[in-house]
Amino acid sequence: MKNLITTILSVISVSTFAQNTDSAQHYYTKGIEQKDAKLYSQAVKSLEKAIAINPQFTDAYIQSGYINMAMYKNSQAINNFSKAKELDPTNATAIKELMELYYNYRQFNKAVELAPQCKGCSNADKIVALSYYQQEDYAKAEKSLLSVFAKDNTNADVAYALGRTYMELENRKGMFEYYEKAVALDTTKSSWLNELGVICYSAGAYRKAVFYLNKAAAAGFQQSNDFNENLGFAYLYSGEFDKGEKLVLGILERKPGNKDLLYDLADAFYGGKQFDKSLQYLQKLMEADDKDAKALYKAGQCFIKKGDKDKGQGMCDKAIEMDPSLSRLKKQQSFGAGL
Repeated sequence: MKNLITTILSVISVSTFAQNTDSAQHYYTKGIEQKDAKLYSQAVKSLEKAIAINPQFTDAYIQSGYINMAMYKNSQAINNFSKAKELDPTNATAIKELMELYYNYRQFNKAVELAPQCKGCSNADKIVALSYYQQEDYAKAEKSLLSVFAKDNTNADVAYALGRTYMELENRKGMFEYYEKAVALDTTKSSWLNELGVICYSAGAYRKAVFYLNKAAAAGFQQSNDFNENLGFAYLYSGEFDKGEKLVLGILERKPGNKDLLYDLADAFYGGKQFDKSLQYLQKLMEADDKDAKALYKAGQCFIKKGDKDKGQGMCDKAIEMDPSLSRLKKQQSFGAGL
């Protein structure tokens, strides 16, 4: 009798399991059809029913993850793929999607932790390298990024990260090399082009600065006052005075009377041996403030360079009387340096 009861219970159990499996599969199939039709909210509900019937349904969790990604619900997607990985620790799909989600969600430690488990993932090494970069661990980033770039020297993001890494490591040669590779590989990144232009400007490579800043503008970078100031002075310092002056005057129209801009204009023309032009802007400064000793001293320097040494020296001496700290400039000049 006991054996008969046991047999009956076993049959009932197997039958119930089969029915549950069929029901879970039904809702899973329905959810996939709704997903394919982009009926995401309905698809999620169908897959939730499948999981409620069969909590071990790994594929249902994975498909729920994809749907939540499509709806930009990344936190829910992470939960879905995490559950799939919990049920199947070696599930390649769950590991790959989690690794990428963690990276995109800026959970870099978790992305790095998962990467070695992502067997056959072509982007695993890249994610590790870029994660080190994002974490500002530039020693590890340099080594990993170089390894990734050696395998694929067409990856603009990796080249850019290397350029930035070398900037942080104060490796000027490496910085220029990989910044230039990055903008050559992806000519649409206007912000990268602008950064490289500013780097060239700061390094005194004014012609290169003009080149890259113009490419940034052509790629759509916003031509703000700061941008036009950088480009304008890059033109001036590279000897293209008309183009540079026009840009800086455009800024002065929006920021009238800006003393720093006026003085920098005068200084740029002075450096380019355009002494009359320099005097033009120094005059504006002294008209606005007749006690501007710095402008007066610079004007004196212009007259000395023009050959009127007595007049120029008198102006410099007067400026030093007004501001004794300018005497250091006179001392520098005696050693071959000027203002």
